[in-house]
Amino acid sequence: MTPIRRTGRRTAAVAALALAAAGCGIRGTSVPVDAGGAPSRVSCKAPASEPAPNPPGGSRATVYLVCGSALAQVERAVSLPKSSATTEPPLPTARVLLKELQRRPSSAEDRAGFSTALPQDLKVTAPRADDPAQALRLSIRPDDLPSFALAQLVCTYGASPALGRKHAAVLGGPDDTAAHRYDCSADVLANPDIAENAGWGDTLPEAG
Repeated sequence: MTPIRRTGRRTAAVAALALAAAGCGIRGTSVPVDAGGAPSRVSCKAPASEPAPNPPGGSRATVYLVCGSALAQVERAVSLPKSSATTEPPLPTARVLLKELQRRPSSAEDRAGFSTALPQDLKVTAPRADDPAQALRLSIRPDDLPSFALAQLVCTYGASPALGRKHAAVLGGPDDTAAHRYDCSADVLANPDIAENAGWGDTLPEAG
């Protein structure tokens, strides 16, 4: 057999091995191939209604849950406290809404892709004497909360009529740091991480 014929056979064998490798799914090149992201299987669409009826004397409240990398609103049946001549509704309402955010999403919400980032040990208390009247104090400093948890709380409080429906919340922590105003903007809803990293929260003047 001549050298030329041997070289031809060797080349054909290498080509056959390359084709076999390709057929087994082995990539024959070191250049990465971008196949795109995996298709999403969650709708991020709030369930039309909850199976449980409204509690006696209850109403529906808007809470903001995490879905993907953003927040979306969900309507829930809650028992909100009523105002009277001797009680102020903001703090009891804030506690009810916090409890809703800490509650595990329903099966329908879970199937739609919703979750919550609120720590189970988080508590909310009344403002201090030198705080603005609309302020609320948290047992964890707002800036120490996960960005999604803080955004959920701010946007849920900001949507509540009992808390003024101001699309914002004035929050402070357990220390002596002044309370800050956190706005629930379109940017916060779309990407809470960016909002927090951009120095989210405006300082308010102390009450006189």
